Amino acid sequence: MIYKENDKIPSEMFTQVGISTEKSEKISRPSLTALQDSWMRIRKNKAAIVSLVILVLVIIMAIAGPWMSPHSPNAQNVEYSNLPPKVQGFEDMPFWNGKQDVAGVETDVYKENNVKEYYWFGTDSLGRDLFSRTWIGTRISLYIALIATVISLVVGVTYGMVSGYVGGRVDNFMQRIIEIISGIPNLVVVILMLLIMKPGLNAIIIAIAITGWINMARVIRAQVLMLKQQEFVMAAQAMGKPTAGILLKHLIPNLSGVIIINTMFTIPDAIFFESFLSFIGIGLQPPTASLGTLIEEGYKSLRFLPYQIIYPAVVICLIMIVFNLIADGLRDAFDPKMRD
Repeated sequence: MIYKENDKIPSEMFTQVGISTEKSEKISRPSLTALQDSWMRIRKNKAAIVSLVILVLVIIMAIAGPWMSPHSPNAQNVEYSNLPPKVQGFEDMPFWNGKQDVAGVETDVYKENNVKEYYWFGTDSLGRDLFSRTWIGTRISLYIALIATVISLVVGVTYGMVSGYVGGRVDNFMQRIIEIISGIPNLVVVILMLLIMKPGLNAIIIAIAITGWINMARVIRAQVLMLKQQEFVMAAQAMGKPTAGILLKHLIPNLSGVIIINTMFTIPDAIFFESFLSFIGIGLQPPTASLGTLIEEGYKSLRFLPYQIIYPAVVICLIMIVFNLIADGLRDAFDPKMRD
Protein backbone atom coordinates (compact mmCIF):
# COMPACT_ATOMS: atom_id res chain seq x y z
CA MET A 1 0.00 0.00 0.00
CA ILE A 2 1.25 3.46 -0.90
CA TYR A 3 0.68 6.28 1.61
CA LYS A 4 0.45 9.91 0.65
CA GLU A 5 2.12 12.79 2.49
CA ASN A 6 -0.82 13.63 4.82
CA ASP A 7 -1.97 10.05 5.41
CA LYS A 8 -1.72 8.64 8.97
CA ILE A 9 0.53 5.60 9.18
CA PRO A 10 -0.69 2.96 11.69
CA SER A 11 1.60 2.26 14.70
CA GLU A 12 1.59 -1.45 13.90
CA MET A 13 3.96 -0.70 11.03
CA PHE A 14 6.72 0.20 13.54
CA THR A 15 6.38 -3.01 15.60
CA GLN A 16 8.66 -5.90 14.72
CA VAL A 17 6.99 -9.06 13.51
CA GLY A 18 6.58 -11.63 16.28
CA ILE A 19 7.50 -9.18 19.12
CA SER A 20 4.83 -7.48 21.16
CA THR A 21 5.07 -3.84 22.21
CA GLU A 22 5.25 -4.78 25.93
CA LYS A 23 8.20 -7.14 25.42
CA SER A 24 10.09 -4.64 23.30
CA GLU A 25 9.80 -2.01 26.04
CA LYS A 26 11.14 -4.26 28.81
CA ILE A 27 14.70 -3.72 30.10
CA SER A 28 16.89 -6.45 28.67
CA ARG A 29 19.34 -6.45 31.64
CA PRO A 30 18.28 -6.33 35.29
CA SER A 31 19.46 -3.51 37.52
CA LEU A 32 22.46 -4.59 39.65
CA THR A 33 24.41 -2.96 42.44
CA ALA A 34 28.15 -2.42 42.09
CA LEU A 35 28.93 -5.41 44.34
CA GLN A 36 26.50 -7.70 42.47
CA ASP A 37 27.98 -6.66 39.14
CA SER A 38 31.53 -7.22 40.43
CA TRP A 39 30.59 -10.67 41.79
CA MET A 40 29.09 -11.68 38.46
CA ARG A 41 32.30 -10.72 36.68
CA ILE A 42 34.66 -12.35 39.17
CA ARG A 43 32.72 -15.62 38.87
CA LYS A 44 33.74 -15.70 35.21
CA ASN A 45 37.41 -15.59 36.24
CA LYS A 46 38.19 -19.29 36.72
CA ALA A 47 41.71 -18.67 38.00
CA ALA A 48 40.43 -16.38 40.78
CA ILE A 49 37.72 -18.85 41.83
CA VAL A 50 40.13 -21.80 41.91
CA SER A 51 42.64 -19.68 43.85
CA LEU A 52 39.93 -18.73 46.34
CA VAL A 53 39.10 -22.41 46.91
CA ILE A 54 42.78 -23.25 47.42
CA LEU A 55 43.18 -20.33 49.83
CA VAL A 56 40.20 -21.51 51.88
CA LEU A 57 41.68 -25.02 52.05
CA VAL A 58 45.05 -23.64 53.17
CA ILE A 59 43.37 -21.56 55.89
CA ILE A 60 41.36 -24.60 57.06
CA MET A 61 44.53 -26.69 57.22
CA ALA A 62 46.34 -23.90 59.08
CA ILE A 63 43.59 -23.97 61.70
CA ALA A 64 42.87 -27.71 61.88
CA GLY A 65 46.13 -29.21 60.56
CA PRO A 66 48.03 -29.30 63.88
CA TRP A 67 45.04 -31.06 65.48
CA MET A 68 44.92 -33.69 62.74
CA SER A 69 48.38 -34.97 63.58
CA PRO A 70 48.87 -37.14 66.69
CA HIS A 71 52.26 -35.49 67.26
CA SER A 72 52.87 -32.14 68.90
CA PRO A 73 54.66 -29.56 66.72
CA ASN A 74 57.29 -28.79 69.40
CA ALA A 75 57.71 -32.28 70.93
CA GLN A 76 61.28 -33.50 70.41
CA ASN A 77 62.31 -37.13 70.02
CA VAL A 78 65.92 -37.46 68.87
CA GLU A 79 65.49 -41.20 68.27
CA TYR A 80 63.04 -40.37 65.46
CA SER A 81 65.11 -37.60 63.87
CA ASN A 82 65.24 -37.10 60.08
CA LEU A 83 62.57 -39.67 59.27
CA PRO A 84 61.26 -39.48 55.67
CA PRO A 85 57.52 -39.04 54.97
CA LYS A 86 55.30 -42.08 55.44
CA VAL A 87 51.53 -42.12 54.93
CA GLN A 88 49.10 -44.93 55.67
CA GLY A 89 47.90 -46.59 52.47
CA PHE A 90 50.64 -45.03 50.34
CA GLU A 91 53.47 -47.38 51.31
CA ASP A 92 53.86 -48.47 47.68
CA MET A 93 54.37 -44.93 46.39
CA PRO A 94 58.00 -43.77 46.04
CA PHE A 95 57.86 -40.58 48.11
CA TRP A 96 55.52 -41.57 50.99
CA ASN A 97 56.77 -45.09 51.72
CA GLY A 98 59.19 -44.18 54.52
CA LYS A 99 62.23 -45.25 52.49
CA GLN A 100 65.40 -43.27 52.02
CA ASP A 101 68.60 -43.58 50.02
CA VAL A 102 71.34 -44.56 52.49
CA ALA A 103 74.82 -45.03 50.97
CA GLY A 104 73.27 -45.76 47.57
CA VAL A 105 70.82 -48.34 48.96
CA GLU A 106 67.09 -47.68 49.38
CA THR A 107 66.40 -48.43 53.02
CA ASP A 108 63.18 -48.52 55.03
CA VAL A 109 64.22 -46.10 57.78
CA TYR A 110 61.12 -46.79 59.85
CA LYS A 111 61.83 -50.53 59.89
CA GLU A 112 65.52 -50.01 60.65
CA ASN A 113 64.73 -47.78 63.66
CA ASN A 114 61.72 -49.88 64.76
CA VAL A 115 59.36 -46.91 64.36
CA LYS A 116 55.72 -48.00 64.28
CA GLU A 117 54.22 -44.51 64.02
CA TYR A 118 53.57 -42.56 60.83
CA TYR A 119 54.96 -39.11 60.09
CA TRP A 120 53.13 -37.75 57.05
CA PHE A 121 55.71 -35.04 56.25
CA GLY A 122 58.61 -36.74 58.04
CA THR A 123 60.59 -35.30 60.97
CA ASP A 124 63.36 -32.73 61.36
CA SER A 125 66.78 -33.05 62.95
CA LEU A 126 65.26 -32.93 66.46
CA GLY A 127 62.58 -35.51 65.73
CA ARG A 128 59.70 -32.99 65.55
CA ASP A 129 56.73 -33.73 63.32
CA LEU A 130 56.95 -31.64 60.15
CA PHE A 131 53.27 -32.01 59.30
CA SER A 132 52.07 -30.23 62.44
CA ARG A 133 54.97 -27.76 62.30
CA THR A 134 54.21 -26.85 58.68
CA TRP A 135 50.59 -26.01 59.41
CA ILE A 136 51.31 -24.25 62.71
CA GLY A 137 53.95 -22.24 60.84
CA THR A 138 51.41 -21.40 58.14
CA ARG A 139 49.00 -20.24 60.83
CA ILE A 140 51.62 -17.97 62.41
CA SER A 141 52.70 -16.53 59.05
CA LEU A 142 49.09 -15.79 58.09
CA TYR A 143 48.45 -14.27 61.52
CA ILE A 144 51.45 -11.95 61.26
CA ALA A 145 50.51 -10.92 57.72
CA LEU A 146 46.85 -10.33 58.65
CA ILE A 147 47.56 -8.18 61.71
CA ALA A 148 50.27 -6.17 59.95
CA THR A 149 47.98 -5.67 56.93
CA VAL A 150 45.06 -4.49 59.09
CA ILE A 151 47.32 -1.95 60.81
CA SER A 152 48.71 -0.79 57.46
CA LEU A 153 45.17 -0.62 56.05
CA VAL A 154 43.81 1.58 58.83
CA VAL A 155 46.82 3.90 58.90
CA GLY A 156 47.26 4.07 55.12
CA VAL A 157 43.59 4.73 54.32
CA THR A 158 43.23 7.37 57.05
CA TYR A 159 46.48 9.10 56.13
CA GLY A 160 45.78 9.07 52.39
CA MET A 161 42.21 10.35 52.75
CA VAL A 162 43.18 13.23 55.04
CA SER A 163 46.13 14.19 52.84
CA GLY A 164 44.16 14.10 49.60
CA TYR A 165 40.95 15.71 50.88
CA VAL A 166 42.49 18.59 52.85
CA GLY A 167 45.19 19.34 50.25
CA GLY A 168 47.32 22.45 50.24
CA ARG A 169 50.09 22.81 52.77
CA VAL A 170 48.79 19.92 54.86
CA ASP A 171 49.02 17.58 51.87
CA ASN A 172 52.50 18.87 51.01
CA PHE A 173 53.74 18.35 54.60
CA MET A 174 52.23 14.85 54.87
CA GLN A 175 53.77 13.76 51.57
CA ARG A 176 57.22 14.90 52.72
CA ILE A 177 56.82 12.66 55.77
CA ILE A 178 56.02 9.71 53.49
CA GLU A 179 59.11 10.42 51.38
CA ILE A 180 61.31 10.44 54.49
CA ILE A 181 59.90 7.15 55.81
CA SER A 182 60.03 5.43 52.41
CA GLY A 183 63.68 6.45 52.08
CA ILE A 184 64.60 4.23 55.06
CA PRO A 185 65.12 0.57 54.01
CA ASN A 186 62.74 -1.93 55.63
CA LEU A 187 65.63 -4.05 56.88
CA VAL A 188 67.03 -1.08 58.83
CA VAL A 189 63.63 -0.51 60.43
CA VAL A 190 63.42 -4.18 61.46
CA ILE A 191 66.91 -4.16 62.98
CA LEU A 192 66.06 -1.01 64.96
CA MET A 193 62.84 -2.61 66.20
CA LEU A 194 64.72 -5.73 67.29
CA LEU A 195 67.15 -3.52 69.24
CA ILE A 196 64.27 -1.82 71.03
CA MET A 197 61.94 -4.80 71.48
CA LYS A 198 62.43 -8.47 72.19
CA PRO A 199 62.54 -10.53 68.95
CA GLY A 200 59.17 -12.16 68.37
CA LEU A 201 55.71 -11.72 66.90
CA ASN A 202 55.15 -8.18 68.15
CA ALA A 203 58.47 -6.88 66.81
CA ILE A 204 57.86 -8.41 63.37
CA ILE A 205 54.28 -7.12 63.15
CA ILE A 206 55.26 -3.57 64.15
CA ALA A 207 58.25 -3.57 61.81
CA ILE A 208 56.08 -4.62 58.84
CA ALA A 209 53.33 -2.16 59.76
CA ILE A 210 55.69 0.83 60.11
CA THR A 211 56.45 0.98 56.39
CA GLY A 212 53.69 -1.22 54.93
CA TRP A 213 51.07 1.56 54.88
CA ILE A 214 52.97 3.93 52.57
CA ASN A 215 51.86 2.43 49.26
CA MET A 216 48.24 2.28 50.45
CA ALA A 217 48.36 5.95 51.52
CA ARG A 218 49.70 7.05 48.14
CA VAL A 219 47.06 5.14 46.19
CA ILE A 220 44.20 6.39 48.39
CA ARG A 221 45.46 9.99 48.18
CA ALA A 222 45.49 9.84 44.38
CA GLN A 223 41.94 8.50 44.29
CA VAL A 224 40.67 11.09 46.78
CA LEU A 225 42.21 13.92 44.75
CA MET A 226 40.16 12.71 41.80
CA LEU A 227 36.92 11.97 43.67
CA LYS A 228 36.73 15.22 45.65
CA GLN A 229 36.17 17.10 42.37
CA GLN A 230 33.09 15.01 41.57
CA GLU A 231 29.58 16.46 41.78
CA PHE A 232 28.37 14.25 44.66
CA VAL A 233 31.19 15.48 46.93
CA MET A 234 30.55 19.12 46.01
CA ALA A 235 26.83 18.62 46.66
CA ALA A 236 27.56 17.18 50.11
CA GLN A 237 29.83 20.14 50.86
CA ALA A 238 27.18 22.60 49.69
CA MET A 239 24.64 20.95 52.00
CA GLY A 240 26.94 21.62 54.95
CA LYS A 241 27.82 18.02 55.80
CA PRO A 242 30.85 17.62 58.09
CA THR A 243 34.16 16.44 56.67
CA ALA A 244 34.07 13.17 58.61
CA GLY A 245 30.64 12.37 57.19
CA ILE A 246 31.77 13.06 53.63
CA LEU A 247 34.82 10.84 54.06
CA LEU A 248 32.93 7.94 55.65
CA LYS A 249 29.64 8.02 53.72
CA HIS A 250 30.72 9.24 50.30
CA LEU A 251 34.41 8.57 49.72
CA ILE A 252 34.95 5.26 51.54
CA PRO A 253 32.28 3.39 49.48
CA ASN A 254 33.83 4.67 46.26
CA LEU A 255 37.29 3.64 47.46
CA SER A 256 36.26 0.13 48.56
CA GLY A 257 37.43 -1.54 45.35
CA VAL A 258 40.88 0.08 45.50
CA ILE A 259 41.21 -0.75 49.21
CA ILE A 260 40.31 -4.42 48.72
CA ILE A 261 42.66 -4.87 45.79
CA ASN A 262 45.63 -3.24 47.54
CA THR A 263 44.94 -5.26 50.68
CA MET A 264 45.04 -8.51 48.71
CA PHE A 265 48.42 -7.51 47.30
CA THR A 266 49.73 -6.43 50.73
CA ILE A 267 49.09 -9.77 52.49
CA PRO A 268 51.48 -11.90 50.36
CA ASP A 269 54.11 -9.15 50.56
CA ALA A 270 53.91 -9.28 54.36
CA ILE A 271 54.16 -13.09 54.36
CA PHE A 272 57.20 -12.99 52.09
CA PHE A 273 58.86 -10.28 54.20
CA GLU A 274 58.31 -12.26 57.43
CA SER A 275 59.68 -15.42 55.79
CA PHE A 276 62.71 -13.51 54.54
CA LEU A 277 63.45 -12.13 58.02
CA SER A 278 63.10 -15.58 59.58
CA PHE A 279 65.28 -17.12 56.87
CA ILE A 280 68.18 -14.74 57.52
CA GLY A 281 67.87 -15.28 61.27
CA ILE A 282 66.48 -11.96 62.55
CA GLY A 283 62.80 -12.93 62.52
CA LEU A 284 61.03 -15.40 64.77
CA GLN A 285 63.28 -17.37 67.07
CA PRO A 286 63.18 -21.14 67.79
CA PRO A 287 61.19 -23.08 68.80
CA THR A 288 58.49 -20.87 67.25
CA ALA A 289 57.68 -22.16 63.78
CA SER A 290 56.80 -20.11 60.73
CA LEU A 291 57.17 -20.80 57.03
CA GLY A 292 60.41 -18.81 57.03
CA THR A 293 61.97 -20.69 59.95
CA LEU A 294 60.95 -24.06 58.46
CA ILE A 295 62.53 -23.17 55.12
CA GLU A 296 65.67 -21.96 56.89
CA GLU A 297 65.95 -25.23 58.82
CA GLY A 298 65.27 -27.36 55.74
CA TYR A 299 67.79 -25.43 53.66
CA LYS A 300 70.63 -26.74 55.84
CA SER A 301 69.98 -30.35 54.72
CA LEU A 302 68.63 -29.66 51.23
CA ARG A 303 70.99 -32.06 49.42
CA PHE A 304 70.35 -35.10 51.62
CA LEU A 305 66.87 -34.49 53.09
CA PRO A 306 64.98 -32.41 50.51
CA TYR A 307 61.55 -33.23 51.96
CA GLN A 308 62.26 -30.95 54.95
CA ILE A 309 62.12 -27.87 52.71
CA ILE A 310 59.68 -29.05 50.02
CA TYR A 311 56.47 -28.85 52.06
CA PRO A 312 56.87 -25.35 53.59
CA ALA A 313 58.19 -24.07 50.25
CA VAL A 314 55.15 -25.46 48.41
CA VAL A 315 52.78 -23.90 50.96
CA ILE A 316 54.37 -20.43 50.76
CA CYS A 317 54.40 -20.60 46.95
CA LEU A 318 50.71 -21.55 46.93
CA ILE A 319 49.84 -18.66 49.25
CA MET A 320 51.78 -16.14 47.16
CA ILE A 321 50.27 -17.36 43.87
CA VAL A 322 46.63 -17.58 45.00
CA PHE A 323 46.67 -14.17 46.68
CA ASN A 324 48.05 -12.55 43.54
CA LEU A 325 45.55 -14.33 41.28
CA ILE A 326 42.66 -13.33 43.55
CA ALA A 327 43.92 -9.74 43.58
CA ASP A 328 44.11 -9.75 39.76
CA GLY A 329 40.55 -11.08 39.59
CA LEU A 330 39.29 -8.42 42.00
CA ARG A 331 41.07 -5.70 40.04
CA ASP A 332 39.32 -6.80 36.84
CA ALA A 333 35.98 -7.13 38.65
CA PHE A 334 36.06 -3.65 40.19
CA ASP A 335 37.36 -1.94 37.05
CA PRO A 336 34.43 -0.26 35.22
CA LYS A 337 36.35 -0.50 31.91
CA MET A 338 36.11 -4.33 32.09
CA ARG A 339 32.31 -4.36 32.01
CA ASP A 340 30.65 -6.15 29.12
